[in-house]
Amino acid sequence: MFTNDEIREICKRFDLPGTYLSFAPITEGYINNTLTVSFDDGGKRTRYILQQINTSVFRDPETLMKNVVATTEHIRKKAERDPECTTMKYLVCFPTREGGAYYTDEKGRVWRVYNYIENSVSYNLLDSAELFYKTAKGFGEYADLLSDFPMALLGETIPDFHNTEKRYETFLEAVRKNASGRRDRCEKEIAFVTARKAYTSAITEKLASGEVPARVTHNDTKLNNILFDKDTDEPVCVVDLDTVMPGSALYDFGDAIRSGASTAAEDEKDLDKVRLNLTLYEAFVRGYLEKAGHSLTETEIHMLGVGARTITLECGMRFLTDYLDGDVYFRTSYPEQNLDRCRTQFKLVSEMEAHFDEMNEIVERVVRGE
Repeated sequence: MFTNDEIREICKRFDLPGTYLSFAPITEGYINNTLTVSFDDGGKRTRYILQQINTSVFRDPETLMKNVVATTEHIRKKAERDPECTTMKYLVCFPTREGGAYYTDEKGRVWRVYNYIENSVSYNLLDSAELFYKTAKGFGEYADLLSDFPMALLGETIPDFHNTEKRYETFLEAVRKNASGRRDRCEKEIAFVTARKAYTSAITEKLASGEVPARVTHNDTKLNNILFDKDTDEPVCVVDLDTVMPGSALYDFGDAIRSGASTAAEDEKDLDKVRLNLTLYEAFVRGYLEKAGHSLTETEIHMLGVGARTITLECGMRFLTDYLDGDVYFRTSYPEQNLDRCRTQFKLVSEMEAHFDEMNEIVERVVRGE
């Protein structure tokens, strides 16, 4: 896809010490093209993350990078003032030689560079309550570090990204247009969504009324967006900051549950394998509230289960919308992958419905300190 000479020339545009050596692709992720680039810096081999931003998805890279730089700098300054405020590392955006946050090449491609977090690993699936508890502490600490960030400095990188009501309207339009001609293959899934229309306003109405406050949120807190130390399995860095913008903590909490407390991969074909692991759910509730609970309102805490159910339906709805549109948003490796993805999400929604009272009881028990 890229040549060595091409990547070398792009790297020259950034203020990186040392001499360029090579690059290697990172295949994880559905949206952006991500590479590691290696430099020789005085005999020391140093790696960076070079990423091509998908401007078909992120159409406002200026706002996106302003958000990323502002929030990462906020955390960096906090850590410098009080090293004990966090045990985690943070991403650093390396500027271009002209001082910009990103570089646009002659083909119109937008590039940025981050530090590479060495000796780290991410997970797509886990069954360890202890590790999921640590995941929760990592995301909770990230939320806590940004709890005093001035909201006025933050823009929307994707308008209505987690506006489930508008996602539902977009879904209905995709059903009507049937651009891919696939509608007859997913009538059951379409009916599943329309039967749960009431869920789509559960959070947006509370945000609109002010009962749930808008916060600086990551908005994509799936399991593989936090890195762990390979040796200790302690959380070391929250990554994939493209969707950091105003939002609800309920969506952040819920997306972590959706991706981490499921017993199966996101595109699992055997739906009998897809279940909600309540042990993992409780571990995440404990870790998240331990780090971020003091900054959440009582309403937010009592709606954590609603957040998990809502975002899981929303995510499945987005996969189904993309399937109906012809797979134009999410990267796929086979034709029916978005349909498989939506089915796992809907099975997980069904699991949450069956165990909703237990989910709420777990939250109440943790709040009581039991």
